Amino acid sequence: MAKITRRNFFKLGAVGAGMLALGNNVNASAIDSKKVKYDEEYDVVIIGSGYAALSAGITAAKKGDKVLLVEKMGRIGGNSVINGGLLAVVNSPKQKVEGVQDSIDLYMEDSMKAGRYINHPDLLKVIGKRGNDALKLVEECGAKFYDKLSHLGGHSVPRTYLAANGSGSGIVLPMFDYIEKLPNVTVKRRTKFDDFILEGDRVIGITAREKYKFDSKLKDDDFENKSGTKKYFKAKKGVILASGGFSCDTFYRTQQDPKIPADADSTNQPGATAGVLLKAFELGAVPVHVSWIQFGPWACPDEKGFGAASNFNINASFRYGISVNAKTGKRYMNELADRRTRATAMFKLVNDNKNYPINICDQVAVDKIIPDIAEKALKAGVVKKYNSIDELAAAYGIPVAELKQTIGKYNDYVKAGQDPDFGKPVDKTDGVLIAKAPFYGTKGVPKLHHTMGGLKINTKAQVISSYTKAPIPGLYAAGEITGGTHGASRLGSCSIPDCLVFGMVAGENI
Repeated sequence: MAKITRRNFFKLGAVGAGMLALGNNVNASAIDSKKVKYDEEYDVVIIGSGYAALSAGITAAKKGDKVLLVEKMGRIGGNSVINGGLLAVVNSPKQKVEGVQDSIDLYMEDSMKAGRYINHPDLLKVIGKRGNDALKLVEECGAKFYDKLSHLGGHSVPRTYLAANGSGSGIVLPMFDYIEKLPNVTVKRRTKFDDFILEGDRVIGITAREKYKFDSKLKDDDFENKSGTKKYFKAKKGVILASGGFSCDTFYRTQQDPKIPADADSTNQPGATAGVLLKAFELGAVPVHVSWIQFGPWACPDEKGFGAASNFNINASFRYGISVNAKTGKRYMNELADRRTRATAMFKLVNDNKNYPINICDQVAVDKIIPDIAEKALKAGVVKKYNSIDELAAAYGIPVAELKQTIGKYNDYVKAGQDPDFGKPVDKTDGVLIAKAPFYGTKGVPKLHHTMGGLKINTKAQVISSYTKAPIPGLYAAGEITGGTHGASRLGSCSIPDCLVFGMVAGENI
């Protein structure tokens, strides 16, 4: 059989390459356990160290399992530690306090609509039903949340918890402190997964390299980087894949969506590559929705990555303010639509000679969010404060008369509780107008944020085989490396519960 390299794998297509690799033998693409002398033995080995990995590790360890987490980067947490710390929970304690009427059906309809109805509803329902379990898990670890719910784009009602420090680190770091204290858990940084070890058809371990050093200068770190010392780790009960998405894998994402420019900025950490995903495909895992890649519409072109402006726009500008075309001073979208709808509307402006839209809100909006979020954005210089609308318009070159007319019309819509122009749910924006100085402005641009596709799993977090149409024995997955749950586009604040819930499910079932 011809050797399958990373590059000719794509030419064949994921399923085709996986089937070629397998032939009639599902063991063909991995290492036979008979040829292995293990360096260390565990019950469960987990690839990754973000929400899904920590949730799975804590759950498995509580059952008494001996657990190993391997993280290829020097820092723990992956993308989880640098995101907005937003967690949507249906029928939550805070919803009861705020009198919000919600239901699993409403949550699923919101998510299916955003996902263009290609979501896998069985997986989505698990997240809806077990969101409160995930919330209890992270609160038990010590995570704290802001006292008010957030209302993010595409959600019919407020259902989003916000980490008290306005960052994913407010959830991940307490979870990591918690798991580090468990005597039956080992965490290895700079340890890169390389391959699966099989006993018959069952995943029974991994090979990995310790003292590995990620090199962002390489064109393809997964393929070219040979650093580190090879080790063999046994996983008697199985392996859980929780290594995240591939937004920073320029080659692979371009094969999925050629429209994405090679130099497109991403909110992800640089180690968000496709290496683990491709190894699972070689083993025969079913690929789902891999070409659906999401842009976050709340980022800023004046800074790299997720930065400080994203959280400001998510919590203040989009809920309590407006986004306008800098050339016309007019609104061009529903600021609380789902991410795909907003990103598409923004790209129409951005692609027109770098005409970045301007997001605007006032002091009343800023008073409603965590002070740290505004302070960080102002300090970074990506959100700017102005004493008047005239000042703001002059700074961004917006026609001031048209902008004032737009703001006046928007304020009338808020008072009336209806937005006939774009359908923004202004009846759920607490009656906040754009009226009280100072006023805040920031440039907007969508950035690569979430890869919607990945491995097909069932409701027990078992990875499904293209070859057998059944679970691959001993192989589980959770979080962004999986696909199908959110369809074509994920609603904001629905990734963290996905990771936490299916991490728990994997830890329970392994």
